[in-house]
Amino acid sequence: MTTTRRTLLAGSATLPFLGHAALAQPRTITVGYQLPLTGEFSQYGERFRNSALMALEAFNTSRRIPAQVNIVFEDTRSDPREAVAVARKFVDNREIVAVLGDFSSSASIQAGRVYAEAGMPQLSQTASHPDFVKVSPWQFRNITTQAYEGPHVARWMSASGVKRVAVVAIQNDWGQSVVSNFVDAFKATGGEVVATQMYNPGNREFRAILTDIARTRPDAIYLGMFYEDGASFLQQRRQLNIRAAVYGTSSMYEPKLIELAGPGSEGMFLSTSFMAESPEAHVKAYVEEYTRRFRSEPNMFSAQAFDAVNIMLEAIARAWPDVTRQRVRDELAKTKDFPGVTGATTFDPETREPAKTLARMRIQDGKFTLLPN
Repeated sequence: MTTTRRTLLAGSATLPFLGHAALAQPRTITVGYQLPLTGEFSQYGERFRNSALMALEAFNTSRRIPAQVNIVFEDTRSDPREAVAVARKFVDNREIVAVLGDFSSSASIQAGRVYAEAGMPQLSQTASHPDFVKVSPWQFRNITTQAYEGPHVARWMSASGVKRVAVVAIQNDWGQSVVSNFVDAFKATGGEVVATQMYNPGNREFRAILTDIARTRPDAIYLGMFYEDGASFLQQRRQLNIRAAVYGTSSMYEPKLIELAGPGSEGMFLSTSFMAESPEAHVKAYVEEYTRRFRSEPNMFSAQAFDAVNIMLEAIARAWPDVTRQRVRDELAKTKDFPGVTGATTFDPETREPAKTLARMRIQDGKFTLLPN
């Protein structure tokens, strides 16, 4: 059956939600996952779903609890209006005890207001706008925010001798947080921000922006965008022979960036919480299994989803046998040193912000290369 919004079930067939009297009996636990499966950001939703299915299969096979867990996937196109509609649908389904997603901060925040009112725990793998976890005590994320990443890159640049920076970011809530957090931190190091340029989503013509930036003679350019836009920017920068160094947000870590940008990507600096080339055994196992199943290498977004689903499943296991929305929320809040492929994750008990570290990398000889911190 084909519809505008696709619903996919992972796990065993859904059974009626059982009350406390039947807690000892095997049953099915259902988690909702709202994500973009169609539209401009569908490639991210596909990666989220791939990793979610891997994590879910391993959990159910482990028989950690005497119940099967299902994930219901609903397409939002990462549109805030669609996200709200899906959130209401999930809230009304009493079988659903917790929710993952959405992709963008805007969609996650709007859906989060519905979950906050209903008392539904929500864990986003990628909503990095500072306001997301401020919606209510029911919101969690396992990605570092721009409040952490921006200052991290600002200090990195300053220590590398960069004194003059131009900033280019997508015009949305997330892009604005990229700019504000980086700019304030870079100025605090004594650096100068010589230009700030915002561009509309869907626009990949950057020559006018690049020409304006070139006139300000920056030492480096900081990009707040995704890899599709970044590839176009890097290509056009090379065509215009602009030599300023380029640093990018972790959202640009994607093997296709190098494929699409070609030589234009050479020398670019990025920060990330995940690197597919990591020698750690559990990361290697994840990368090999993902690549075998889906015939593409996982990126940071794939890894963020894998960890988010596993963190949620771990909270459900700890809540067993009383797996209610409130209990799952409380167990999520207790997450400490979860050993994920994006590093260990601990939620601050007050803010629910994740404590994580960022690695530094550079594109060299057409490959992402890890740099010392």
